[in-house]
Amino acid sequence: MSDSVQTKLPANAMKKNIRSLFLFAASLAAAPLLVCAQNHYPAGAEGIRAASLPPPGLYFRDYSFFYWADKLPGGPSNFDVFAYVNAPRLIWMTEHKILGADYGMDVIVPFGYTQLTAGGYDDSEFGLGDVQIEPVLLSWHKPQWDFALAYGIWAPTGKSAAPPTARLGKGFWSHMFTAGATWYPDTNKTWSASVLSRYEIHTQSDDVPATPGDTFTLEFGLAKQVRPGWDFGLVGYWQEQVTDGKNDGTPDERILALGPELAGRCPITGMALSLRYLHEFEARQRPEGHTVTLTLTHRF
Repeated sequence: MSDSVQTKLPANAMKKNIRSLFLFAASLAAAPLLVCAQNHYPAGAEGIRAASLPPPGLYFRDYSFFYWADKLPGGPSNFDVFAYVNAPRLIWMTEHKILGADYGMDVIVPFGYTQLTAGGYDDSEFGLGDVQIEPVLLSWHKPQWDFALAYGIWAPTGKSAAPPTARLGKGFWSHMFTAGATWYPDTNKTWSASVLSRYEIHTQSDDVPATPGDTFTLEFGLAKQVRPGWDFGLVGYWQEQVTDGKNDGTPDERILALGPELAGRCPITGMALSLRYLHEFEARQRPEGHTVTLTLTHRF
C-alpha cells in the first residue's frame, strides 16, 4: 500500500525513475507469469469454471503458456516478444472443513524462456520464475453453485534485474487474495458461468526504487457442454492497476482479453485438459499480444 508521506525526488531523478519503470514494464510484460511490471498473477491462467475447485484429493496440474506480441502502445516500433512458461502446480484438497468449505493448499513453481526486443535491447533468458505458495484454499460446492476463497504469497525466487531485462523474476513479494463463484443455471449443469477475482498487494522492488500499486484481476467464462465431459465457451479477463504505487511515476496499467476455450477429459490418458486462446486489446502501458494456454490435470 502507498505510504501517506511520499519521498520527494529531484526532477532529474523523477524523470529517470519514470523511464526506468516504463522499461521495467516493457521488458517484463512478456511472459504470462510476468504479464506486466506491476503484478505477479498471470491473467488468463484460469477460464471455464474458473472458481470451481476439485473435491478432496491430491492433484498435479501443469500450465503451459505461449505468449507473443509485437505491439506496445507508446513503445518502440521494433518491440517484439515471445515467451514460453511452464508452471507445475501441486494441489492438496484435504478432508478438513472450515466454515463448511473443503480446505486445501497448493504451490506453483514456474520456469520458462523469454526473448525480448525493445528499442536498443535484444536478449533472451531461460530460468526459474517466482514461486507461488497458497496456504489457504476454501471451496464450497452447492447444487447450482461453486464458491472459492484463497490467500497466497508470491516469493521473488527467480532471477531479476534492473530494466531492461528478459529475466523471469519480478524482484518483489506479493500478497494475493482470491474470491470467485461458478453458477450452473440448469440442474444437469450443461451450462456454466464463472467469475474469479484476484487482488494483489506488492512490496518494494529490489531492482528499482519503487513499490508497484495494487493490482485487480477479473477472469470470467461462459460455457456449454457440447458432449458428455466436454465444454466449449468464451473466456476472458480484465486486469488493472487500481492504486498508485510509492515513487511510481508511470501511468496505471490495464489490459482486456477475450477468446475461446475447449475443456474436458481425455479418454486415452484420463487426464482433464483445457486449451484456450486469448487476444489482448485496450492496452494501457502494456503490450497487446496473444496467449495460448494448455492445462493438464491428473489426480493421484
